[in-house]
Amino acid sequence: MLEEAKRNPYEVIIVPGVPFEDSTWNWIMKGRVYWSKYLYDRGITKNVIYSGSAVYTPYVEAGIMALYAEKLGIPRENIFMERLAEHSTENVYYSYRLAKKMGFERIALATDQFQSKMLKRFTKKVVSRDVGIIPFVIDTLAAMQPLMIDPEIDFQKAFVNDFTPLTERETKWERFRGTRGLDIDTMVYR
Repeated sequence: MLEEAKRNPYEVIIVPGVPFEDSTWNWIMKGRVYWSKYLYDRGITKNVIYSGSAVYTPYVEAGIMALYAEKLGIPRENIFMERLAEHSTENVYYSYRLAKKMGFERIALATDQFQSKMLKRFTKKVVSRDVGIIPFVIDTLAAMQPLMIDPEIDFQKAFVNDFTPLTERETKWERFRGTRGLDIDTMVYR
C-alpha cells in the first residue's frame, strides 16, 4: 500500500485529533503526528490536515498537533487545520470537505489501526470511496520510537477561553450519535 502511494502520492492526509491534557501529548497523539511526519518525509503525502476542535480539554486538537508537526519539520505551508470536528466521523467528513474546497483530489486518512478500522466503513460509505486509508505500521513506529523527541511548543496558542467540555454540552446519547456520524453538519466547508 505504501509503495503504491509513493508512486502516486496523496495530495493531503487527514489526521484526526486527540485530547491534549496536562500540557503534554499522549502516546496516541504522538504516534499520529509522527506517522504523518513519516508519510510526509517519504513523499507519500504532500500536505497534512490535522483535525479536531477543543472537545474534552480547552485546547484545539488540530492546533496542538500542527504545532508539534511544525516543530518536527513539516513546513508550515504544508500544514492545514480543521477546527470544527468533535467526533472521529466529523474529523474525516469535515476534513474531506475542507480538502476538496482547497482543490485537493487525492486524499487519505492516516491514523492508528483501531481508528482506521473503526472509520473505514463510514469513510467509504458516507464520505467518499476514493479516500485512502493509511493505518500506522506498528513496526515502523516502534523503530522510530528511540528517535522520537518531545519538542517544546507554546500550547497556549491552541487554548480556548470560555471552554465547556463536550460531556457538559451533550448527553451520552448525543455523543453516541455524533460518534456514529449522525449529527454531521453537511453545510460545513461548502
